[in-house]
Amino acid sequence: MKLYHTTKGILIEQDNKYYLIENNWDAFINNDNLYPDVLALTSKSSPFKGGEELIKNHLLPPVESQEIWASGVTYFSSREARMEESKDAGGGDFYDRVYHADRPEVFFKSPAYRAVGHRQHVRIRRDSKWNVPEPELTLVITSSGKIIGYTIGNDMSSRDIEGENPLYLPQAKSYDGAAAIGPCVFITQTPLPKDTNIQLEIFRGGSSVFVGKTDIGQIKREFTDLVEYLYRETTFKFGCLLMTGTGIVPPDSFTLDHGDEISITIDHIGILKNIVA
Repeated sequence: MKLYHTTKGILIEQDNKYYLIENNWDAFINNDNLYPDVLALTSKSSPFKGGEELIKNHLLPPVESQEIWASGVTYFSSREARMEESKDAGGGDFYDRVYHADRPEVFFKSPAYRAVGHRQHVRIRRDSKWNVPEPELTLVITSSGKIIGYTIGNDMSSRDIEGENPLYLPQAKSYDGAAAIGPCVFITQTPLPKDTNIQLEIFRGGSSVFVGKTDIGQIKREFTDLVEYLYRETTFKFGCLLMTGTGIVPPDSFTLDHGDEISITIDHIGILKNIVA
């Protein structure tokens, strides 16, 4: 099932039918029993005929009061890229060490009000010359620490700023329009299979200039371990979204440009598209 956050309420997609629930997103999504509760709700509700129109014209990012966090260096390819970009600054060894360490890298990415949704504009920093999207499976977690769904995240990153000094990571990762989330929350009774594919494609002037693909089986860490470390000493009143890292890294010669279209596809969830402002 898929949950869409819209200006008209919460739209549920189940078995090619839509159901519109006028409800508060924060209260609705922060539910350890979300899947069975939604099943029960749709079983006694009448289908809504305007679902596609709502998704097209009234879609919001699937986040309201939740914080957005991110995990770093969870794929081997990310480890390699981070080591290469920071080697001249003497920080390359840090990324190798965190890849193998028990404690993962988790960092604050964005409050909801700085994030954007499907078909909205992401941004590249004016003081950066090397920028990339990072397509990431994103966990939707309740305030108790239970993973109740999944969405797509784009962790926009300024590689030259982070590579200059690892301590600059907050500036490279957290700024207006640096986090894109959407288009929906996919909820399921069972965890996503390890062969769940993630694909990134970037278009420039209508032509494809980069395509990359990976699967979540390449992630080194268990999702429950990432959540445990994040929640170990931090509370989330409305729950949290956690990006799980990227396994798709464009070549060092590539940087985003204004007007580029970023398309991220993850099996079972859908497609998140954004234009670079």
